[in-house]
Order: sequence, then C-alpha cells, then structure tokens
Amino acid sequence: MSVARTVSSTGGLVEALRAAAEPLPSPENHDAFGAFFDRYGDARIVLLGEASHGTSEFYRARDAITRRLIARHGFNIVAVEADWPDAARIDTYVRHGEAQQNEEQAFARFPTWMWRNAEVHTFVDWLRAWNKNHFPAARTEFRGLDVYSLANSIAAVLAYLDKVDPAAAKAARHRYGCLTPWQHHPQQYGHRALMGARTCEDEVAAQLTALLSKRMAYRNGEAYFDAEQNARIVRAAEEYYRIMYHGSTESWNLRDRHMFDTLQVLLRRRPQSKAIVWAHNSHIGNAAATSMGWRGEFNIGELCRTAFGDSCVAIGFGTDTGTVAAADEWDEPMQIKRVNPAREDSFEHAFRKAGQVRSLTDWRRDANPELRRLLGTPRTERAIGVIYRPETEYLSHYFKAVLSEQFDAYVWFEQTKAITPLSGAERATDAPDTYPFGL
Repeated sequence: MSVARTVSSTGGLVEALRAAAEPLPSPENHDAFGAFFDRYGDARIVLLGEASHGTSEFYRARDAITRRLIARHGFNIVAVEADWPDAARIDTYVRHGEAQQNEEQAFARFPTWMWRNAEVHTFVDWLRAWNKNHFPAARTEFRGLDVYSLANSIAAVLAYLDKVDPAAAKAARHRYGCLTPWQHHPQQYGHRALMGARTCEDEVAAQLTALLSKRMAYRNGEAYFDAEQNARIVRAAEEYYRIMYHGSTESWNLRDRHMFDTLQVLLRRRPQSKAIVWAHNSHIGNAAATSMGWRGEFNIGELCRTAFGDSCVAIGFGTDTGTVAAADEWDEPMQIKRVNPAREDSFEHAFRKAGQVRSLTDWRRDANPELRRLLGTPRTERAIGVIYRPETEYLSHYFKAVLSEQFDAYVWFEQTKAITPLSGAERATDAPDTYPFGL
C-alpha cells in the first residue's frame, strides 16, 4: 500500500482511536496511573514494552504499572532485558540479601544508560522498601533475561565453585580457559569461528552438565541457582557469538529463546508465580504480526503467547516526538537526540491525530472489534534502540506491523523526553556501600 493510500485511509482509524483511547494521568501519580492496569491483574505474565531504550516516560510508566501489579495483584517477578549478573546485584539489594564482593559495577558496559538511570533508581528503591515488609519467601525478584554477560557469567560460576568445591572450580577454569582470550571481545571469537577456528562449544556444555550433576550435593539454594543460570548463559553466549556472523535471524532467535527459557525457569521456581517483563516492543510484541516474523524471526512475546495464551498480556508503548538518549553507533557516547515526528503512514501518526496527550487503548479479547479491524491493516511502526539515526530514520527504524495482533493494548505519550543517566554521584537515601549500581 502506498503512503498516499495509507494516509487517506487513516481517518476511520483516528476516529476509532479517539473514541477508544482512555486518557491517563501522569505516571508520577503512581496509584492513579497504575489503577488503569488493574484489568490485567488476572494474567500470569504482563509484558511491558518501550519504543526506545532511552525514553523517561516509558520507564516511569512501567514503574507505576509494576508497583500496582505487585501491590494489588500478587506479581512477584520483575524480569528485564538486561544481563543476569547485573540484575542479580539489584535482586540481592531489593530482596535484602547479602551482597557479594564484585569488581564489576552493575550495568557498566555499553549501553550503561539503559538501566543505570534515575528512573530505574527510583523503582529499585521502591521495590527494596516494599520487600522489607514481607517475609523473604514472599519478596519480589528482579531478574535479568539477556545473554551478553559472557565474562561476568564465567566469573560468577568460578567464584561460586571456589567456595563450594575447589576441585570442581579447577576443572571449570580448565574448560572455560578455551574462552579466556575472547571473554572481553566475544565478537572476535565469533569471527574466528566463522573462519574455521576451533570452538569452545563442547567445553561450555560439559561445564554446565558438570554443575547440573552436583545440584543435590551443592544444596540447591539461591547461590547454586545463580551459578546454574550463569553457566547456562555462558553456553548460550558462546553459541550466540559463534553464530552471529551467519545471519541476524539465527542470532536474534537464539537470544529471544534464551530470554523465554529463563523466564520459564523463574516461573517454575516459586509457587503462585506471576511475572512482569520490561523489554523493547520488538521483544514483547508478537513477532508473527510484524515484518520481523515475516522474515523468520520470533521473540519472547510470540513464545509467551503460544505457551500461555490469554494468561499473557503484551502492552506496547509509543510516542510521536521529543528527545531520547541514544548513541550514533555501538560503543559510542550517549547523546540526547531530538526524535523526528512520526511518519504519516505510521500507527504513531494515527495516535497523534487522535489527540490524547497520554492514553491507554485496549483491544484485548475482542473488546473493540471495529478498532481491531482497523488496526489489522499493516502500517509502519517505529523502533529506536540504543542507536538512533534520525537522518536515515525510515530505513533504520521503521518496520511493518499489524498492531492488533502485535499487542493487546497500547500506552501512548504524545511527547516524551530522554531518561536521566546516573553520573555516579547519586546515591539512594541510607543506601549501604553495596548499593547495586556501585554509586
């Protein structure tokens, strides 16, 4: 469909959005904002998206929604698009555990601002305070789902084994020694593997098997669980970097499969588990309803929908314009960038034309069949990650989607601003030296 035809057909959609969109208060009013999401309290999994990794309103909205779902509806796992070892440090802090000595600061690698920001800082402090009034077994977890922490996960496995089984630690060092030259530059490992060099696949698999075989001997508690998950990450990361040069689809699918598998492990570990996931729209929406899926990629949202059906709710987030924290290229400095107004053939433009400053639009379970029909026409949708290239925005950041099948609902902010990265000087009130961000 041409841009002209798409724009000319927008009128009916705009009117339907205008009628269906529920105005939202500011997310700073946590209870009032969060109350709009009580309707999703019966779900097992609530997936909360973001249209960029650097927008304050998306983080603050997820904060308010998550507080409400925890406090009123019994959700007890917050799982985020972040590395397991970094999130583990947050988890220890919010659940009042005993901090481990760690040379690495949490969220110290690029993109540091994605989780190391004032908005997450505020939520983490709230979650610590909330958990203080609950027995340890009832406290809400904060977990990472991602696969990038090769070096830190190796270090975590070795640190655990050094404490419980020095002989096994020695064997693990020998196995992981295969990856030692590449721990901090895993992309080079992947390139060498592509060129036919020897890989470490057998060694990392053997180490995971060895650890699993000692589950009972090592007293299957929190420390062991953390080590086991890190061993799983080492295996997944080795495969991820080994196949990344074979094509983006294969590596994307491995990453999202790992995130979904980790979520399932977390849900199985505790009784009456209910999880909230914070991740980009591209991960939590149903990939089968987007050009991602049409070219063979799946994601955690599609896998959750298949596994959990109506017990899973996916809520997308969007904006028209404002500012965003992003970089020009990978590993380059963060900048505050101006976001271009949405294209006229996009879903975002239709929401802008509907005229709400902030809104929730819900079409779950065919509650609004006419709106679902109108949202069932493919349009463009914008996705900004940690890199934003406004000068090539259409090619770099837009894709096709069927919004009614991608999400169950949509949170809209007409104008947004960039997140506030932590400089290192901030510190939580009365926080100990082990404060999770290492501030």
